[in-house]
Amino acid sequence: MLKGETMVELLKEKRNELNSEDVQMLECQALRRIFDSVLECVVVVDASGYIRMINKSYCEFLGITSQEAIGKHVTKVIENTRLHEVLKTGKVEMDQIQKIGNNDAVTMRIPIEEMGEIVGAIGKVIYRDVQEVSELYHKLETAKKELSYYRKRLKIVQGSHDVLDTIVGNNPRMMELKSMIVKLAQSDSTVLITGESGTGKEVFANAIHEMSDRRYENFIKINCAAIPETILESELFGYTDGSFTGARKGGKAGKFELANAGTIFLDEIGDMGFDMQAKILRVLQEKMVERIGAEEPRAIDVRIIAATNQNLQEKIKKGEFREDLYYRLSVVPIEIPPLRGRFDDIPLLCDFFLKKYNEKLGVNIEKINDEAMQHLMNYRWPGNIRELENTIERIYNFLEGNEINKSHLPEKILSDDQSASTGSLNTMMDQYEKNILLKALENYENNKSQAAKILGINRSTLYQKLKKHDITE
Repeated sequence: MLKGETMVELLKEKRNELNSEDVQMLECQALRRIFDSVLECVVVVDASGYIRMINKSYCEFLGITSQEAIGKHVTKVIENTRLHEVLKTGKVEMDQIQKIGNNDAVTMRIPIEEMGEIVGAIGKVIYRDVQEVSELYHKLETAKKELSYYRKRLKIVQGSHDVLDTIVGNNPRMMELKSMIVKLAQSDSTVLITGESGTGKEVFANAIHEMSDRRYENFIKINCAAIPETILESELFGYTDGSFTGARKGGKAGKFELANAGTIFLDEIGDMGFDMQAKILRVLQEKMVERIGAEEPRAIDVRIIAATNQNLQEKIKKGEFREDLYYRLSVVPIEIPPLRGRFDDIPLLCDFFLKKYNEKLGVNIEKINDEAMQHLMNYRWPGNIRELENTIERIYNFLEGNEINKSHLPEKILSDDQSASTGSLNTMMDQYEKNILLKALENYENNKSQAAKILGINRSTLYQKLKKHDITE
């Protein structure tokens, strides 16, 4: 017996040797073979609803032979069919549930039109049982979850370095912190980030989120000091329709709900009022939030990262901050050093900001010369990294040429630099080294081990340099 494809090829080769009846017969046989090879259940009826073609798959599904079906009205063969109705309406019916035997099949019905008239219809079983759809759905969901998992793992491997690049610095303390947040990203522990204003607490919080499994969900940030206490509760927890005068119709979700499955960053939490602190503590303990005016709380899955530039332990002593909340927040404490405590990172930060503003402003400032860099490294930077970035941006607005030099620096930086000197290069370099040593000792309260560590040298080298510059203990 020839297959359908083989018969079609034979027709092409022998067409001129056969009469029209033979050709028609062979063409019908070829079509029949192709029709039966289709795995889906397909039936074709004429304009009166009588079955003209039904494939092998449909016959097996119905438990009959094609001879038993062809020539009979479709309603006598297929249970609960609507093909005869489609012939009347001329409308396509897609994704219809049809009871066939013990199966709830998913079907489609399409009218066949010629010269503006309905001459037949095609019926097709897309899924032999709704259960197949459910199984397919679960398979797709499983595949999606697996894909999501591997995408996350791949992003952690490939992308962690990109995220860490946003934290600029090779200072030993900064390298320790980078290593710490890579590990922290793999947990859901609450983190408390402390440090002076402008040290980059939000950058650290965002990095933890971006390297975690929560990265595809929201990172919601809120400045607790910037929102009045009377409004903060509704911002954090949301409210229901009509819960207070001026409430939005339909209510509003709070920041905690928006951060569900993701991360919420509570910046400047040290400025939060005592009453609100109690409500935050409840969220941490119960993992539930309650909208203003709601009768029932809602469960949430949120990682909390808090930050402050204040000394919370001092505030606890003064009765201004809850001790129980402090210990709930500081499961993992991170203290970011001030810029004056990592002055060796200033050249790297300057290079980072030069690239940023070159791209942003479409210019090409190549470098900061050595003299200007020395002044930048000797300045104490009370505003930390934020002040350094603002200084670089300000210079861009007035700079001509492609190099930043001493004349471009603000007066406050030049006047605050006590190391400015004149003389030979060796003299200036010696003075520069001495100032670095003095700053390191000052920042670590004369702790030689810590000073040596931050400078990246051993203790014996440090003592040699202290002796060289006549720096007494």
